[in-house]
Amino acid sequence: MSSTTPPRPLTITAVFPQLAPLARTATRLHPRAGSPSPHDSSIGGPLLWPATDPWPHCDGPHTPDGIPPTSLKDARLRQITAGRPWPETPVPMLPVAQLHTRDIPTLHPPTEADLLQVLWCPFDHPPEPKPKTALFWRSTTTITDILTTPPEPAAVHPDYVPEPCLLSPEEVTEYPDPMELSSELQQRLADWATWQAAGATVDSYYEPAPQEFYRNELSVAPGWKTAGWTRWGLTDPVHQTCPACATEMAPLLTIATAEWDDTTRSWIPYEDQASADPEDAHPTRIEIAGGYNLQLYTCPASPDHPHTALIQ
Repeated sequence: MSSTTPPRPLTITAVFPQLAPLARTATRLHPRAGSPSPHDSSIGGPLLWPATDPWPHCDGPHTPDGIPPTSLKDARLRQITAGRPWPETPVPMLPVAQLHTRDIPTLHPPTEADLLQVLWCPFDHPPEPKPKTALFWRSTTTITDILTTPPEPAAVHPDYVPEPCLLSPEEVTEYPDPMELSSELQQRLADWATWQAAGATVDSYYEPAPQEFYRNELSVAPGWKTAGWTRWGLTDPVHQTCPACATEMAPLLTIATAEWDDTTRSWIPYEDQASADPEDAHPTRIEIAGGYNLQLYTCPASPDHPHTALIQ
């Protein structure tokens, strides 16, 4: 099933030409519940993992944050955790995403790699309430025998087990979150007269705060995606620098709690607009820090440098 984002309500560069050089291409992943195979790009699906490679484990510490195994929210989780205590280290990591470059054009892998695998430890790790992530770049031509029964953790945080999903990748154009723009441009975005003078048709709902029209409908796409810009709001913009070489890092993957909310409904794909089921906005069934996103960044100077993770 394809997913098609409707055109933006207006061409923002016609109103603010200075945004044109700041355009970035992102790939919306559009996860939908399904039964992916190890050969598919997927969220929460089985990985094309070499049988000879050790499965990654997390050394912890692991804490349940007051969530007992009995509160787990579906049969799959209850099966994993039934009758088992909260784990001691080490804990097998869970598959989060598998992305083939043939499907995701905005992935920029190291030389000869054509597959990105993302796993995480299904527990919160300080200082923020977020799971610890691990990235693996691979060349599929080197994978022969596949690990068919990876180890499972003895217990999990109920929000960190993705529902297996197939993807329908789609490229979109993004512009910076308003918090990343110059003070002068932020002031112009917040001036209703600027939009009116440009002849832009903007819903009068936004007249008290037209910058929110830009934020919600013209700048950063919601949901799971690769590349693009970061949606800020939990904090002011915090540019990520590589801990190994201090190079400014680039957004790699946004792991999203929701595909859209009441403020970003104009981004709902055409194919989903007829459904009245709010669960369509939460196909992966994960939740990051009560409803936020987990943004992963990588160093453009070297794939061997550690990545960083930020909640927004």
